[in-house]
Amino acid sequence: MLFVRPLLSALGSSRLRLRNKDFLTKLVYNMSEVPEGVPSDKVLKRISEDNEDTAVAKKLKTDDSIEDEKKYPKKKVVLLIAYSGKGYYGMQRNPGNSQFRTIEDDLVTALVKSGCIPQEHCDDMKKMSFQRCARTDKGVSAAGQVVSLKVRLVDDIIEKINQHLPLQIRVLGLKRVTQGFNSKNNCDARTYSYTLPTVAFASKDYDTEKAAAFRLSPETLENVNRLFALYKGTHNFHNFTSQKASCDPSARRYITQMSCGKPFICSDNEFVEITVRGQSFMMHQIRKMIGLVIAVVKGYATDNVMERSWGKEKVDVPKAPGLGLVLERVHFDRYNKRFGGDGLHEQLEWNKEEAAIQAFKEAHIYPTIVETECQEGSMISWMATLPIHDFKATATGSQGNEDQKLVKEEIQNDSD
Repeated sequence: MLFVRPLLSALGSSRLRLRNKDFLTKLVYNMSEVPEGVPSDKVLKRISEDNEDTAVAKKLKTDDSIEDEKKYPKKKVVLLIAYSGKGYYGMQRNPGNSQFRTIEDDLVTALVKSGCIPQEHCDDMKKMSFQRCARTDKGVSAAGQVVSLKVRLVDDIIEKINQHLPLQIRVLGLKRVTQGFNSKNNCDARTYSYTLPTVAFASKDYDTEKAAAFRLSPETLENVNRLFALYKGTHNFHNFTSQKASCDPSARRYITQMSCGKPFICSDNEFVEITVRGQSFMMHQIRKMIGLVIAVVKGYATDNVMERSWGKEKVDVPKAPGLGLVLERVHFDRYNKRFGGDGLHEQLEWNKEEAAIQAFKEAHIYPTIVETECQEGSMISWMATLPIHDFKATATGSQGNEDQKLVKEEIQNDSD
């Protein structure tokens, strides 16, 4: 009681106001640490000084943040991004699933560390108006992905972001866009490539042990391109994705171009690159389009299965491996026509970055595809499953259940 009275007296005389909610906690803590005989007014003085230091630190931090906003105001931009998808569970970030690492996880972390966005935007990406052009699946790579967002235009922004990214993810370009720009909604079309060993087009009786010795004939290549050309136009692709009814209007997709290029040799194996451009694609659509053509060329199915697959009935369409799929380019033709020549905004074309795009593909994408295929043989392993598909009858319930299981196992995306 003898100690409490001088303490209360000191409280009154110092006229301290309990502005800090931690004041009482600090008071109790400090009193418990005070050696016997130390005057209570000295204890209160020390607590008051600590509170003042904390307030000054917070003020400085706030002032720095305001200064950053003035020096580097937030602007709407697009970033051109290239990445190798190996080891990642797709493009899109999935909050709450930290065990499934995605490209956006590393990108957002780099944006924070480089000072382009504040920490709170990392937790809520809507605050920076973030939107990706295509949500690539697990293992799928990109040479020309585009994302739109609001960032602080810090000095040497591209270099600073790349300093905090792994080598298999690079920001290759940046351009200012209109405030209302949305990379997904403003995108007119997307172009993908798919690299695979030509042995995929060998007859079903070919000995896959001799895969490296196989060479694609001009006649077979011509047949492959004939089949791919059938995809051009608008079709109902409900059989080329998962859990999509034939009556669903969103299953109708417009394909403008699909073809297979000339063979090339890499690591003693022959490969080809398939190119497909369309307005938009559903999950697994491209891989199933390629898988069905392979099945026809190999002799497991006839040409008419393609027409049937666009009809109302359920058709068992095989899905090719995801390894060789690459998002090559996204197109903004309407935006470029409207804003590209207004004198204020640039056209969203990346001609100046073309050399950097090609260099990244040759360093990180093509080697990953070729080396992984040669070592693991994902295409040859997948080819061994083609005989279990029934291309003559409608797909069975078991196949539908298998597709549903795959959807649960993989990150769900709207596009390949």
